[in-house]
Amino acid sequence: MSAFACAEREPTLEIEGARYAPSSAGFEQAIARAYSRRRRPRCVCTAAGVEMYVARLGDGYIVKRMPDTGSQHAPDCVSFEAPAEISGRRHLLGSAVKEDPNTGMTSLKLDFSLSKRQARITPASPRPPSGTASTAGSKLSLRGLLHLLWDRSALTRWHPGFEGRRSWGTVHRQLLQAAEQMFIRGQTLATRLYVPEPFFVERRDEIIARRRDTWACAVGSGAGRQRLLLLIGEVKEMVPARHGHKAVIKHVPDVAFAMDDSLYRQLPQRFGPELELWSASDSIRMLMIATLVISDAGLPHIVELSLITVTAQWLPVETAAEQYLVEGLVRSQRAFLKLLRYDLHSQPELASLALTDRGAPAPLMFARDCEGTT
Repeated sequence: MSAFACAEREPTLEIEGARYAPSSAGFEQAIARAYSRRRRPRCVCTAAGVEMYVARLGDGYIVKRMPDTGSQHAPDCVSFEAPAEISGRRHLLGSAVKEDPNTGMTSLKLDFSLSKRQARITPASPRPPSGTASTAGSKLSLRGLLHLLWDRSALTRWHPGFEGRRSWGTVHRQLLQAAEQMFIRGQTLATRLYVPEPFFVERRDEIIARRRDTWACAVGSGAGRQRLLLLIGEVKEMVPARHGHKAVIKHVPDVAFAMDDSLYRQLPQRFGPELELWSASDSIRMLMIATLVISDAGLPHIVELSLITVTAQWLPVETAAEQYLVEGLVRSQRAFLKLLRYDLHSQPELASLALTDRGAPAPLMFARDCEGTT
């Protein structure tokens, strides 16, 4: 399996003195040999080249950039990453997020629990925003984790060639692949993550069976600590139910996700801007990341949640000005990297994105009022 399936242009790697593109004959064998011999490939997107490493992924291998080297790649290279200093990522590296180049795995520290002591369903209220300049860095919030997964899944990148190809199926696949490379307390994040697969009526029974298998590890036992699941899905609506409230998640048409009244009432206070943007624009999607407890009846109840808004292309935006900027660049067939705030709340002047079709250094753009400026 190659890490470069969605590259803007096919990269070239130098492996033990020979050059390969991912589609080249012998590429998979070359990276397998490099892995067994502990040799480091070089990406030759620049004249100097940038050292990479090979990590195991399932039955295959994946070539990954070395930690903190993303900004050394050419802006139009799939391995390019904007410098950590210009996004909320800089407060997390080395503390909440630690990458091991020997294994290719990233260990995470979370500021929310993935277990629950009481057997009864008593969802926790959302906590005050974390991740200010004084507190960010030690642990990841739900929103911070979602932003990290979006970055690692390459869902923050846009290129005109992606038009019409970035479906929920693509999002589902890339999120789970990224989660396979992340660890929390000795377990891969993928074992605790539920991302609904695209729903097709003709495959309904097999889809529901796979979902039940995923949820089975978190079904209530009636005593002791209960494991929680993480959900990432697109919200269709959040409305009153016969008892309390419920969230309806797209691609899960047969089950609603229960929310208690106190959690629902705090949504406008905690996520007012996101809810306003979602209501104002038909092209905006709402994403939820939440911890779930599964009841004895096999039904999901939301414990904690966070919401973010994304465009029709699944690119995160926080304001109408940012939406205007991002959608305008998509229409103009530009290539860019969307920058994310993660858990920062106190620095509103972070750049919105970096253009990747203008050479190095990649120009930054800011969303201010009605237009973006470089």
